[in-house]
Amino acid sequence: MAYNKLTEEEAYVILQKGTERPFSGALNDNKEQGVYTCKQCNSPLFNSEDKFDSGTGWPSFDDTIAGAVREIPDADGRRVEIVCKNCGGHLGHVFVGERITQKSTRHCVNSLSLNFIKE
Repeated sequence: MAYNKLTEEEAYVILQKGTERPFSGALNDNKEQGVYTCKQCNSPLFNSEDKFDSGTGWPSFDDTIAGAVREIPDADGRRVEIVCKNCGGHLGHVFVGERITQKSTRHCVNSLSLNFIKE
């Protein structure tokens, strides 16, 4: 399967599991309606109605599109990585139990891992 060409910075995050600086991502403050897709393969990952302002500096979602995201325990045993189920591209991490939303789940995602398709 052919994937989208990534910039050096996108490849660092998506392929090498890097993290962009907080509050630097183009989609952190996006409040438009639409769908967030994987930057590498274009698979739909998150709906805009599940996005919320967590104050952390990264786009945060309290839910995913069903079956779109896979969770993998980090090697350190403290965090859980989230990746695109279709291509395996690194998205960020998921945190449960913080009580920020009713679902008490925060998918903390790098803007560089996402595209946004306006509704």
